[in-house]
Amino acid sequence: MTATPPTILTIAGSDGSGGAGIQADIKTASALGCYALSVITAVTAQNTCEVSASYPMSSECVQAQCRALYRDIAIDAVKIGMLGSASMAEAVSSLLRELPRPVPIVLDTVLRSSSGSSLLDNDALPVMRRELLPQATLITPNLPEAAMLLGITRIGDENQAIEDAAAALHHMGAPSVLIKGGHGSGAVCSDCLLHNGRITWFSAEKIATRNTHGTGCTLSSAIASCLASGTSMEDAVGKAKKYATAAIKAAVAWKIGKGCGPLNHVQTPLGKRPME
Repeated sequence: MTATPPTILTIAGSDGSGGAGIQADIKTASALGCYALSVITAVTAQNTCEVSASYPMSSECVQAQCRALYRDIAIDAVKIGMLGSASMAEAVSSLLRELPRPVPIVLDTVLRSSSGSSLLDNDALPVMRRELLPQATLITPNLPEAAMLLGITRIGDENQAIEDAAAALHHMGAPSVLIKGGHGSGAVCSDCLLHNGRITWFSAEKIATRNTHGTGCTLSSAIASCLASGTSMEDAVGKAKKYATAAIKAAVAWKIGKGCGPLNHVQTPLGKRPME
């Protein structure tokens, strides 16, 4: 008899091209042995080249989706992605307070798509800072997103500058911070984790590929999946980093679409966890 898998609730936008958003979260959770529940905040019209339109759900729709799940299924972790607006950020913040029990919450601070399209209104940033950062167990901004959250132009590539930015986000209210270094220069992608007052770096060689669409969604949902299984924060980030790197490597030869293609989320035989 098969044991019940850990569950992860992803609250995010839908990406019809399958590379990012809800679709990437579900693939990732499934690959890592979790059962994915989903609440859709917006339906986007996008492909590997662009986000051509976004159609937000109403706050009432998102609330109804969440509450229906709360009434029926035990949730072991939550991942939050695209929110889009201040009203949506406020609605999700309220819904987090309604969770039947405390669980790890991973907030992927999605501000722009990989093609450069804005995915969060400017007036939503203060709401994210004030309402969502303190409720999250971990936030996972990349370097440009961390700079936007801090209200500065950019963060330098130097380790000290990134560690200082992580500390500033912690002082802003985020309990733990993972600043992703994929936008930095150099041949190595290094991510900086600030957790329980301790800095830990996770590094991997950058992979020469155009297929990186949804990397941030994949990493954050992988972390949430590991936390849902009871893994410690440092181990969860380390395992998720290895999984995301393997998913990028496994998709190098893919030719899906004309732009930035997706990762290969299921790169091992069924039943084996790619991170192990």
